[in-house]
Amino acid sequence: MAGGGEEAKGEVGEAGIASGEGAETPVGSVDVLIVSLGSTGGLRRADEELAGSLRRAGASVAIVAATSPRRVRTLALTDLTWALAARRAARAELNRRKPRAVIYSSTTAALFWPRPGAIRFDASAAGNRPGRDGVWQRPLESHRLRQAPLLLPWSESGLREAPQMAVQGGRALVLAVPVEPSGPTGPPGQVRDIAAVTYGANPTKKGLDRVLAAWRAVRRPGEELVVMGAPASDPSTGSSLPTEGGVRTVGMLPYEEYRALLRRARVFVCAPRREDYGIAQLEALADGCELVTTSAPGPYAALPIARALDERLVGNDLASALRTALDDPTPDYSARALDALVPFRREAVDRMVAKRLLPRLLA
Repeated sequence: MAGGGEEAKGEVGEAGIASGEGAETPVGSVDVLIVSLGSTGGLRRADEELAGSLRRAGASVAIVAATSPRRVRTLALTDLTWALAARRAARAELNRRKPRAVIYSSTTAALFWPRPGAIRFDASAAGNRPGRDGVWQRPLESHRLRQAPLLLPWSESGLREAPQMAVQGGRALVLAVPVEPSGPTGPPGQVRDIAAVTYGANPTKKGLDRVLAAWRAVRRPGEELVVMGAPASDPSTGSSLPTEGGVRTVGMLPYEEYRALLRRARVFVCAPRREDYGIAQLEALADGCELVTTSAPGPYAALPIARALDERLVGNDLASALRTALDDPTPDYSARALDALVPFRREAVDRMVAKRLLPRLLA
């Protein structure tokens, strides 16, 4: 996401609520200030994880979050209200603290920055705001990316999608968001009591309609699909999820409950129309789910991992892939998934932050 635009209209969080780590840094001088857009749970957790890594590397860190603005009708206006909220939050905090370095979390948070700083982003407006949706954001974003002393994309794909003229000059350091198992996933072959789960906040972008259609086509008696993140009805749009057998809607959950459901599920199924990173899918892999997904444009970090683990489960025939995952699971899928996630684990990210990020931030 360029900064939470689509999610800010219809998504409360990337599957949960972030929790802080470590004591708040006292008012005054600080090594690093993170300006958090915080428009989704995924962004909030990513910011907390980055702050934790910086603290473990020996830096003092403060996070200031934008106050959620009122809802507006278009993505262009949504990004404007969030960018202004981030500017107000950054300005107020810069009057209270004297940070040695500033990190803006998302390109939207950096659009009206009061002081230049590093920009961390999963996706750029150049990639996820085509046409009128990004008419003013794209040129200003390109300008800010050129000005930033350091760029911190979540993935190589996210960096490639940004305007190339704006990201040249060796200023980029790819820094993944850490993903850890949330608890014991049990021995190989353990029977799980939920057939499949999906994450449906921002249903159109996440392709919830396609997931439900595939589920109807292949569901067998006694099997259940749990839909997380999407409310049963949305008063702002008048839309509602269909009520049907074998589908249970649980809405937004506390993060711990969300991860507990992943540990009970056999399959995580999704069909995004665009994926800006896919942290929910990475978390599902970490918690032992098989990942059934369609291909999608965008810097979809879990997609190449899913293909390498079992290419039968990735493709446009979502129904067939879903049935394959349920009927013929690969025996060592979970163990291989954990191996594939090693570059995304907290230890690897901490090493990158200590050895490569912090020296550049404070230079």
